[in-house]
Amino acid sequence: MPNIKIFSGSSHPDLGQKIADRLGLELGKVVTKKFSNQETCVEIGESVRGEDVYIVQSGCGEINDNLMELLIMINACKIASASRVTAVIPCFPYARQDKKDKVGSRAPISAKLVANMLSVSGADHIITMDLHASQIQGFFDIPVDNLYAEPAVLKWIKENINEWKNCTIVSPDAGGAKRVTSIADRLNVDFALIHKERKKANEVDRMVLVGDVKDRVAILVDDMADTCGTICHAADKLISAGATKVYAILTHGIFSGPAITRINNACFEAVVVTNTIPQEDKMKHCSKIQVIDISMILAEAIRRTHNGESVSYLFSHVPL
Repeated sequence: MPNIKIFSGSSHPDLGQKIADRLGLELGKVVTKKFSNQETCVEIGESVRGEDVYIVQSGCGEINDNLMELLIMINACKIASASRVTAVIPCFPYARQDKKDKVGSRAPISAKLVANMLSVSGADHIITMDLHASQIQGFFDIPVDNLYAEPAVLKWIKENINEWKNCTIVSPDAGGAKRVTSIADRLNVDFALIHKERKKANEVDRMVLVGDVKDRVAILVDDMADTCGTICHAADKLISAGATKVYAILTHGIFSGPAITRINNACFEAVVVTNTIPQEDKMKHCSKIQVIDISMILAEAIRRTHNGESVSYLFSHVPL
């Protein structure tokens, strides 16, 4: 493909390399370093004049540093006369801070701030995956392609869970009901949801199961898991309600704080995540974690965007 350059930030170089390999391209040369006062410095090591540039940087690890690095890389390419700069952000940072709660009236809407920063830095287009709330697309005045892990999740379920025809897809909270019903409809199985009441962030008070999982495999599906308190509570609830096995399938496995310990102690057969966030270190400490590779979905989105083709095919199919 002519006139295209792909660069990877330092948050997830492995995913950047997989995307480049899939497209048959070399990753562009970029040097990122920090001065002694912790300022980020980025040098693009090759010409991008007139090129269609894609920068792969996920919102994980040292999130603030990686976000700043992405903004500087976008700006560096823009002022080096790139014709278009697309930020490929598999896991969008600050996506959970997308609204004001009734209680905290002085809370910021940080996802909107990040959207403004990306636009001001010079991004012409955003490619992301499974936004925490799809309305975040409306925070941008530039095009946003929100891709879905759902086709890859369906493929994994059919290939790895023998009893998938006798399963129930479960949402660990009411907010994920739409995601879960979509998967249940496409598998032609039942769905259930767990209503949770929180006293404060990252702490669940009590849970109520709505639906039937007795003598069935229960598959918990969510867009992300951070400290894993919710999904581990949910797994216990499902087992006590008569589920034979419990799987968890998550797009973004953040796994911070006590998450790995909780998963190891929980009754999951497997906790399946995509590689929007690097999982190698987590897998060393937890044998239950399995990874679905979504680099081909992002690579195909880049190819279609570059060639001016529709990406809606990827909403329901995994590229071969």
